[in-house]
Amino acid sequence: MVTWSEFADEAPRIAEIFLRRHVATHNLCMLATIRSDGYPRISPLEPLIFEGQMVLVGMPGTTKFADLGRDPRFCLHTATVDTQVGDGDAKLWGTVQNLQDKDMHERFFADLFDRTGMDLRGEVFDPFFVGHFTSASSLELVDNQLEITIWKPGQGERTVTKT
Repeated sequence: MVTWSEFADEAPRIAEIFLRRHVATHNLCMLATIRSDGYPRISPLEPLIFEGQMVLVGMPGTTKFADLGRDPRFCLHTATVDTQVGDGDAKLWGTVQNLQDKDMHERFFADLFDRTGMDLRGEVFDPFFVGHFTSASSLELVDNQLEITIWKPGQGERTVTKT
């Protein structure tokens, strides 16, 4: 399983594009999960990077988290608002792990409070999902050419240019 920090080390270009888009959209991404009837579901999510992990937490009891509890596979897509993808675009594929580490949760929610003022300290989150990555891709327009960068664990990044 590849954590966020391992992914960012192996795929720095895709990670940079993901983070740039993540910040530009105030952390908003689109999460794809698999519904109980087998169809895909797209839901908004604000993942956060904390201690080298990508944390995918949110309002308890939502169907997107029920989906992930049933089938841990996901795709996370930066929220794209520019049809010309001037700021780039990134997708991350992987699985989630329900990380039940009370000390880590306390540090995460203290950090969240310090950064945003949102006070979830002392709350219990089960599930508390962290992402592990199986592949990723990004697109970026460079000198009027579309550069598509692809990553798989242990293979580094490779870039394909389309004119």
